[in-house]
Amino acid sequence: MPYLIDGHNLIPKLGLRLDSLDDESELIAILQEFCRLERRQAEVYFDGAPLSRTVKLGAVTAAFISRTTTADNAIRSRVRKLGKAAKNWTVVSSDREVQASARAMQAQVISSDEFAKTIKQVQNSPRAAKGERVVSKEEVEEWMKEFGGKKKETGD
Repeated sequence: MPYLIDGHNLIPKLGLRLDSLDDESELIAILQEFCRLERRQAEVYFDGAPLSRTVKLGAVTAAFISRTTTADNAIRSRVRKLGKAAKNWTVVSSDREVQASARAMQAQVISSDEFAKTIKQVQNSPRAAKGERVVSKEEVEEWMKEFGGKKKETGD
């Protein structure tokens, strides 16, 4: 399930500083690693940008929202545009109005505090420490079909 994230809500929950010049890029790097390990997609919204722009960085899309609106408004708008597909997304925000509008569209909702805990659990997982990529059983089976491998039978 992909995520829609209010970046400035999440930054301090991860121990980063909002007054840092690199706070947004630090968060994006953390989200890229999280998405890689969890095999998820994320859209992160940052308000207060001089100009609106969107940047795709692997599994993470960063939307920098101009000062004429807010990340909250951008997230609400994005959820509305998703329509019925919103039920397949999780909105990460501590703003109660954003949470309420996401729920009204049937999207899943998680607070920034809860999501930060999830990120930290993934960062501390054995696969993160080893730098391993998690491969599902379905992927292995698909590769076996694709490349003609046969499952090894055990039992002499």
